[in-house]
This record gives sequence, C-alpha cells and structure tokens, in this order.
Amino acid sequence: MIRVEEIWLAVEPLDMRAGTETALGRVVRVFGAARPHHAYLFANRRANRMKVLVHDGIGVWLAARRLNQGKFVWPKDAAGTLALTHSQLEALVLGLPWQRIGEAGVITVL
Repeated sequence: MIRVEEIWLAVEPLDMRAGTETALGRVVRVFGAARPHHAYLFANRRANRMKVLVHDGIGVWLAARRLNQGKFVWPKDAAGTLALTHSQLEALVLGLPWQRIGEAGVITVL
C-alpha cells in the first residue's frame, strides 16, 4: 500500500487526457513541488472525472476515477489549492459532500 501523509486538491480543472508527465508538471506548477507521500487531486471541468497523482518517495503513481452518474463535489469559488483529510478524501471519491466531514461538520453553538 502506498503511504499518503498529505492530500492536496487543485481547484483548476485538468484535461483528463493528461498523462503522468503532464500531471506531474501541473503539480509542480500549482503546488511548487511533488513531495514524497503526498497525493494531488485534479478534476475535469464537468467534475465527473478525477485524477490523483501520488509521489511514493521513489516514483509517481497516477490513478483515474470516473463517476457514472453525478459529479464529484469540487470547490468552484475557492482559489488555488485545498488540503484534505483522509476522511474527506474517502467521501470525495464516492461523490459525497466531503466539506461536511471533520471540523467543518462540527456543531459548537445552538
């Protein structure tokens, strides 16, 4: 299993025809570098396809996911990049509203 310590989401869409080198170039351009044990997520304009690039410390892995129905919940009004937790990633890849997972879903005052 590949160890992932940090998960980063890029807001700008990526052309899903992009291969490993193009995705890696985008990671370096958007995030500054591809750090070991970090995962970088990109979606297409329609947000029904996603690519994940993971640097495992030795090389890079590129995975793709497509939803047959619906869309991934992808931020539209945010700028640049966002950090996600592992729980948020699990919700995101299922097409669930990941922003409600973790601290964002905590009710503190009634």
